[in-house]
Amino acid sequence: MKKVFTVAIVLLSVSFSACAANRYTVHPQDTDQALVNPGMGWTMHFYSNLTSNYGSKLAPSDTLDDFPGLSVVYLRVPWAYLEPEEGNYNWALLDTPAQRWIARGKRVAFRFTCSENWMRYATPKWVEEAGAKGTYYNTGKGPDPDGDYWDPFFDDPVFLKKLDTFLAAAAARYDGNPHVDFIDVGTFGLWGEGHTYGSSKQDKIEVQKQHIDLHLKHFNKTLLCISDDFAGHNKPGKQFPITDYALSKGVTIRDDSIMVQPPPNSWYHSEMAQAFWPTLPVILEHQHYGISVAHKAWDANLFIKSIEDYHASYMSIHWWPRILLNENRETIDKINMRMGYRLMPVEVSWPKSVFVAKPFKVQWTWVNKGVAPCYPGGYPALTLKDVEGGIVSVLSDESLNMRQLKVGPAGNAPSLKHESTFTAGRIAPTTDPGTVDVYISVGERDGTPKIALPLPDDDGQHRYRIGKITLALE
Repeated sequence: MKKVFTVAIVLLSVSFSACAANRYTVHPQDTDQALVNPGMGWTMHFYSNLTSNYGSKLAPSDTLDDFPGLSVVYLRVPWAYLEPEEGNYNWALLDTPAQRWIARGKRVAFRFTCSENWMRYATPKWVEEAGAKGTYYNTGKGPDPDGDYWDPFFDDPVFLKKLDTFLAAAAARYDGNPHVDFIDVGTFGLWGEGHTYGSSKQDKIEVQKQHIDLHLKHFNKTLLCISDDFAGHNKPGKQFPITDYALSKGVTIRDDSIMVQPPPNSWYHSEMAQAFWPTLPVILEHQHYGISVAHKAWDANLFIKSIEDYHASYMSIHWWPRILLNENRETIDKINMRMGYRLMPVEVSWPKSVFVAKPFKVQWTWVNKGVAPCYPGGYPALTLKDVEGGIVSVLSDESLNMRQLKVGPAGNAPSLKHESTFTAGRIAPTTDPGTVDVYISVGERDGTPKIALPLPDDDGQHRYRIGKITLALE
């Protein structure tokens, strides 16, 4: 019995070695490049309430292609600029800069505000003239009949009716638009942040819910988000009634207060984000960079830490963009290695030779090196190409969705091993014998690539060459 057992072990070892000899196994290395992918990235504040901030110094041809990881142009403007007369819309204010970025393969995001403390009527004056009730106020002091700025009463029926009409018009253009990543619920509170403690003193959860619901009525295909300040600008905690309500409706959060104050109050709501990030992307906005520096609130390590603590998918560019980049390049590069998701095949194995129309197996191990799930999802595929670059076979495995990949600490992402069975040339199209190149990609179920991977040898369509395979006729 002992002799038989020994022979069996030897035979098993030989069989394994022969199997390994007949396969290619590669361990791709991360290129460390910044990725532009759906549902994540840097958001450039082209308009930051004031239209002069911060895109006004960019030439029409300048889409900041040198800013690594920039994926979204963010347009935050008062309602009064978009509908200066009732029913007469100024969509070109949004569409002009948006189209510049869309032409470069980037996306857009919006906030429409009804309250600002730098212009008297962020809500169009014609809304008040139509009978909407409101109050004048002074910043930091509250309502004052002689105040400099006017807020509507945010639950006034005339105001809500006019706002409803405006949002319906905006949704007709932008809801479900594949170029729009997210829209803020920005019609309640100062700067659209969901609070009036420093302005007209109207903070009520019932009114906040009205504004969330009004957006949900019209924007039911595009991701919506609320500011964390809906719950109170400096109230730490995990759960609040208004954020529980937003989460229950599929509305995510953004924190507009990163490094507004010096440590230890660099932010208040990373705990709040823990309920959101497992299913919805979290958006961060740092204080205007120059102001944060002047207030001694800016810290490069804290900037990176905010991405980790919030499991953030988006971070703002909230200043003159090239100043922010030039003074923080190393920090921005580090953030690009972690923000959002970063899908990576760490091992791929496939046969050196296969028969046309016969199944073969591919083993691959994947990791998500980012801080957030791959919310859009995606399926791995092999594409076989001939020497001319023509597609010989597209083989997609829809049994593995990259949304399944778990996230972990930097350098310690959990891996997922998976085996796929593919067949090249099954029935049709005609597949000639010969050696072809093997490309890997992640994308739609039909094999259309949509997610950039940090790999070399990109064919220009997010397919990456990893080796070759020989197709033979049986």
